[in-house]
Amino acid sequence: MSIDCDAPRAKNAVIGSIGCDMPHAKNAVIIGSTGSIGGQALEVIRDGVDVDVFALSCGGNLELFKRQIEEFSPRYIYAEALASDAKARKNFLSSLRTANGARSPEFAASNAELAAIDGADTVLLASAGLAGIEPAIAALKSGKTLALASKEALVSAGEFLLLEAERSGGKIIPVDSEHSAIFQCLEGACGNPIKRIILTASGGAFRDYPLERMKTVTPEEALAHPVWRMGKKVTIDSASLMNKGLEFIEAMRLFSVSPDKIEVVIHRESIVHSAVEFYDNAVIAMLAPPDMRIPIRYALTYPKRVQGLPDALDFAALQTLTFGKPDLIRFPCLGLAISAAKEGGAAPAVLCAADNAAVALFLQKKIGFTDIPRLTEGALNRYSREKYAGVEDLIRIINAAEKYTYTEACV
Repeated sequence: MSIDCDAPRAKNAVIGSIGCDMPHAKNAVIIGSTGSIGGQALEVIRDGVDVDVFALSCGGNLELFKRQIEEFSPRYIYAEALASDAKARKNFLSSLRTANGARSPEFAASNAELAAIDGADTVLLASAGLAGIEPAIAALKSGKTLALASKEALVSAGEFLLLEAERSGGKIIPVDSEHSAIFQCLEGACGNPIKRIILTASGGAFRDYPLERMKTVTPEEALAHPVWRMGKKVTIDSASLMNKGLEFIEAMRLFSVSPDKIEVVIHRESIVHSAVEFYDNAVIAMLAPPDMRIPIRYALTYPKRVQGLPDALDFAALQTLTFGKPDLIRFPCLGLAISAAKEGGAAPAVLCAADNAAVALFLQKKIGFTDIPRLTEGALNRYSREKYAGVEDLIRIINAAEKYTYTEACV
């Protein structure tokens, strides 16, 4: 018996028809190569994935960036720390030791220019925060495949990303483990509509803490995630469950579902990365070890599956998989995010901006952990109903919400 490949395929607003007709990525731009996701992407490529590192960018970790350039010999680079200093750029480029006689890379004008560069077909957006909006739009506008690990870009400016993808034929492949899982579940859906998305959450570092104790926790405690290896921003967001709230909005945008069709459940073991329920009450789930290299590799090699790190899942050793409801009293950030998802408009962008500022303040030990939802709610009350006509207007609102959060923290 053969599978009918002419049957309608599962669809969503960004990826289009899910099938095996997309080419294997050949030339990749990695934006945020010195961060957690970018570094793990290079691990995957080093492990044997057939992807050419066409371009790399970083923020300020120039020592690591130099080693990456010398190892992978990209044609183009960009470093935010060098963007405004021509002399420092020249010194940095002259210090590079290129392998096998490769020419020195060219320095791009911005991450957005790098994302749209000719010769690349895939952009892995691995930088955290709202700075990913412009390169995400640039990548899609140029018709590239956007391997999206920066959820803030899609949460804040999703309507503009979707519009550019529709106009150009650009694609988004999710890199978040949960959205990669949903995407993979939908590959076997044959176009059947989604009844419900089950979005799993580890619960973060404070999943067993009482509310009173969370008032005095430190950044060091919040960064001690029990399961995942991630960057600082996303780890703090995981501890507050804001990360799951952002993923709630991301799932709405990626898979064209309403808020009432998404359920968040706490799954401590992080083995079930998410699931999709259909109208016959069948549930398809994606299981894997809690390792970001799996969704990163799949995004870079889609639709092929390529053997590599980490080790395979040992089902006999699992013994127990637990699931439970999140506590919105102890974790108000999740409730704020779901409310912003339902409100729409500027609310998701304001949510991202305020949380971005509040997390930065918490990491600097200028506010407490429970001040994060307080400040975020204040920004939402002030700016979520602001009107905007384009990306520039939206960025203005984002900047105002960030500034408000920093100002209110000092009051």
